[in-house]
Amino acid sequence: MSVEEKLKALYDLQKAATEVDQIRKLRGELPLEVQDLEDEIEGLETRISNYDNEVKALNNSIAEKKNDIKESGVLIAKYEAQQSNVRNNREFDSLSKETEFQKLEIELSEKRIKEFTADLAAKQSVIESSRQLLEDRKADLAAKKKELDDIVSETKQDEEKRLKKITQIEDRVEDRLLTAFKRIRANAVNGLAVVPVERDACGGCFNKIPPQRQLDIKSRKKVIVCEYCGRILVDNEIDQDKVDD
Repeated sequence: MSVEEKLKALYDLQKAATEVDQIRKLRGELPLEVQDLEDEIEGLETRISNYDNEVKALNNSIAEKKNDIKESGVLIAKYEAQQSNVRNNREFDSLSKETEFQKLEIELSEKRIKEFTADLAAKQSVIESSRQLLEDRKADLAAKKKELDDIVSETKQDEEKRLKKITQIEDRVEDRLLTAFKRIRANAVNGLAVVPVERDACGGCFNKIPPQRQLDIKSRKKVIVCEYCGRILVDNEIDQDKVDD
């Protein structure tokens, strides 16, 4: 390919890429919104799962303490019955201490049950609100996905056509130029890597181009880049003589 053909190919490549950008711009922030909602839903599901495990542990702890109270009650009844058959004061005092200890154990278990129950109520409240929020977010996600799918389906054909055109042009452009094009495009805010000179200025950064440099660009004898923004420069008449697709 001559330099002129390379420049025309790069310009056509830019045009096709810009058309794809415009199609994707129709989707706006929807893809990001969908991703954010999916991440939030995943976080809520993890949070609910963790709280469910904590609730299960609290219920087990409450059941254990209730069982401890029953066991202490059985021991108290046993010690009180044994006090009727003691042979001396030492045995009576020993049984009294055991009885008192079990009563303290019951008080401690009841205190723990109250604490666990309060903690359980708080966690269940969080779970309930998190589940409601999860349902709301799932509904939002379904709506956003439908909106995105509708836009994608409307523009899919046009996008695929242009992507095919991009591939065809890329096959004709040498690797060095293609790599430079992609690098410049990736770093450009508006995605423009190839721009025409318009009103004596770069079509990308709008800095003035000296007259002699404009003549060099118009001659299409070499690839010239803007000394200010690094974009590849072409003359504004190149669009009138496009490379065949």
